[in-house]
Amino acid sequence: MNSYQRIFGTGPRGAVISVALLVLAGYLEPVLALPVIHGRDYVGGVVFIVSIILTIGLIGWSVKSLPPNERGRKLVTEGAFKWFRHPLYGAFLLFFNFGLALLLDNWIYLLWAVLQFPVWHLNIAGEEALVRDAFGEEYDNYCRVTGRFFPRIY
Repeated sequence: MNSYQRIFGTGPRGAVISVALLVLAGYLEPVLALPVIHGRDYVGGVVFIVSIILTIGLIGWSVKSLPPNERGRKLVTEGAFKWFRHPLYGAFLLFFNFGLALLLDNWIYLLWAVLQFPVWHLNIAGEEALVRDAFGEEYDNYCRVTGRFFPRIY
């Protein structure tokens, strides 16, 4: 695992893919002419603000749980990593994307937010293989009890 992979993982590649799919959704919005989700300006704004707060909170908790200079050097299973194997990615997938979809107020963006899960699942396969190589059975055991993007409730 090189230092770039250790610090950034597959985040930059996934972000580019997510933005490209968002642009595609924006292009398809007038073509498909899907209805709005809620039709009230304030609803999307309020939900988006809450989603930003939750996203920032989970990112902060993640960085506190595993500082960037320690990534790839030890397997952290406490803090945010007790609930998510990928809390940084989960912050965007669970909170930010759905908040943005409700702000943009069209079903195409909600579909975009849902489709991010399989896209990111495929995106992080290589990253998880590197972590598995580095930490072996300890990582496999951790995967059995911790959700990838969703908290696993016991």
